[in-house]
Amino acid sequence: MDADPSRMHVVIFPWLAFGHLLPCLELSERLAARGHRVSFVSTPRNLARLPPVRPALAHLVDLVGLPLPRVSGLADGAEATRDIPFDEFELHRKAFDGLDGPFSAFLDAACAGGKRPDWVVADFMHHWVAVAAQDRGLPCAMILPCSAGVAASAGQQPSESSSETEQRDAVVRSMGTAAPSFEAERATKEFATKGASGMSIVSRFSQTLKRSKFVAMRSSPELEPDAFTIVTRLYGKPVVPFGLLPPHPDGARGIGKNGEDDAIMRWLDAQPAKSVVYVALGSEAPLSADMARELAHGLELAGTRFLWALRKPTVIDHGTDILLPDGFIERIDSERGLVTTRWAPQVSILAHAAVCAFLTHCGWGSVVEGLQFGHPLIMLPFNGDQGPNARMLEGKKVGVVIPRNEKDGSFDRGGVAGAIRAVVVDEEGKAFAANARKLQEIVADRESDERCVDGFIQHLTSWT
Repeated sequence: MDADPSRMHVVIFPWLAFGHLLPCLELSERLAARGHRVSFVSTPRNLARLPPVRPALAHLVDLVGLPLPRVSGLADGAEATRDIPFDEFELHRKAFDGLDGPFSAFLDAACAGGKRPDWVVADFMHHWVAVAAQDRGLPCAMILPCSAGVAASAGQQPSESSSETEQRDAVVRSMGTAAPSFEAERATKEFATKGASGMSIVSRFSQTLKRSKFVAMRSSPELEPDAFTIVTRLYGKPVVPFGLLPPHPDGARGIGKNGEDDAIMRWLDAQPAKSVVYVALGSEAPLSADMARELAHGLELAGTRFLWALRKPTVIDHGTDILLPDGFIERIDSERGLVTTRWAPQVSILAHAAVCAFLTHCGWGSVVEGLQFGHPLIMLPFNGDQGPNARMLEGKKVGVVIPRNEKDGSFDRGGVAGAIRAVVVDEEGKAFAANARKLQEIVADRESDERCVDGFIQHLTSWT
């Protein structure tokens, strides 16, 4: 392969969160399917929890494990954001920064070992990855596994020398004018504040962007026809889509299947077609026990069938044994509702004929998965890009956002039930479902997605 100049060696280093790791692994396989070699860099435990690379491509995808340095206050084995509470994210970033030296050593060995890497693809937090590539004369691309429209809503990005006030203002702009105050405040704290790591996320982003040749984005021009021109102008760099990368409909890319899978699918098999609301808020939503109980009451009030993947890591102050209201399981009985507190095969569930809608936190990966099967959305965003995603999708009329308290972000059972019924029961729900099916034609179009990957590769090769 090294004798063929058309075959590239691409180093991909995603952020240590599964919403970044999984699409980057899928992109790695798409590159390998076209004959290119990929070095996929992460930490050992994260790599071990990823689904295996498909056997036919494994010889072209090298998994490079760099041990995460220990940091006081961060639990051993806490290598992904799903492993830690929100208030320890800064410690996690501090440990992540300790990978600078090991990554540089890896790049040195890669450069000395025959064919030098042609590209380094760094996530938006990886400013020192971009520096390491630049120091070795390797071109770097910054990857953003998010919507181009959400990136465009941020407005002009602050420079590396921007004051903290300017950075905070940029974060507030990124939430959009319709963002509730609780969301803007949380975003400011998350993105613009310096903490234990000594550098805000905004600064990490701006430094990575500065040293990158272009920005790679998980989207497609068919889904967002106008956004790429806007983001290119705002960022001052080419913005190149690498596709939406919808997962395989058979669910083969799932993580860590367990013995409950068959029971879940048997329960769905017993439900009428288009009757079940699938509820899943990811593994990192800061869902308090009070919120979990209010959501449960809302599901009960809505009167619809539901399957709730209530993951233990989402709960920040109590165990799952006291999350549900007294008598909740008995009242809903096994015919109307099912609650699982372990990992659930989300793609297989969304593909099932019994599912009619998706109650989601609106992480971009979950949005892609839901729209791939044409499901209207009931949206309960918490942090990051989830709020802007939800507002964008509400604007496209594919669902509704659950009402929240403007100041503290709380919600009540009536708001939950009303949003579910608006999407699933009321007459207006037919329009949401129809609009979701229109977007399904784009998201599930694998030929179009492959063309997008090809265009991304052409952009890489045009620089080499």
